[in-house]
Amino acid sequence: MNESSKPEAPLSAATPMVPDLSVVVPVKNEAENILPLITEIDAALNGFIDFEIVYVDDGSDDETPARLREAKDKFPSLRVVRHRRSCGQSQAVASGVKHARAPWIATLDGDGQNDPADIPAMIRRRDQEAAASATDAALVMIAGHRQKRQDTFIRRLSSKVANGVRSFMLKDSTPDSGCGLKLFARQTFLDMPRFDHMHRFLPALMIRAGGKVVSVRVNHRPRERGVSKYGVWNRLWVGIVDLFGVAWLRSRARIPAIEHHD
Repeated sequence: MNESSKPEAPLSAATPMVPDLSVVVPVKNEAENILPLITEIDAALNGFIDFEIVYVDDGSDDETPARLREAKDKFPSLRVVRHRRSCGQSQAVASGVKHARAPWIATLDGDGQNDPADIPAMIRRRDQEAAASATDAALVMIAGHRQKRQDTFIRRLSSKVANGVRSFMLKDSTPDSGCGLKLFARQTFLDMPRFDHMHRFLPALMIRAGGKVVSVRVNHRPRERGVSKYGVWNRLWVGIVDLFGVAWLRSRARIPAIEHHD
């Protein structure tokens, strides 16, 4: 059963107002990146939109929990969810969305390579698409398309091949499905089928739900601190299995045409 999209508790005089945007950041062993990235998120969104930041610590065994406690003292908008043991990035994203209070979610990776300064432009693009299209705004996903990738040649090549194969098989028309920077409606995400590694297939799952995906160019930065948790091979093999699974899900989708409701 899908989780409810309602806030965790009813609003009262002692409960903060529901924000317009929840920024969900999954992390594992990213202690050095915690404070710098939260500072950037706060600087990018403060004064632009009412927001909260939801960090999901996916079973870190370094100083990440301590750095998050320090950050909470400095940034009132920060909320923290912690997994007792590592469950993977997709489940970390799902936990963050589940605990988020806003109707809209922005995700970004916790390694500092995604630029939070791109989020306001993505929100403006969402509003433009909603105004210009008959598509329900909740069925519009804004997906980042990383420019001038700051990765090794082999990672850039493997990503290009993977995106080409995925686009061919899933018809998601998304040049960079693996970019962690995305904007989508919370309830739409909660209505999607849940499985490990699903975060790499969110555009295809949005289209499966009858939605629309708009790719926008975003900045990409080199990793300055910490160590990557992914390699080419551990992405490749699970990606092949998942690709066929998502293709099967897509083929089984049935979207009802609602003519009237009370």
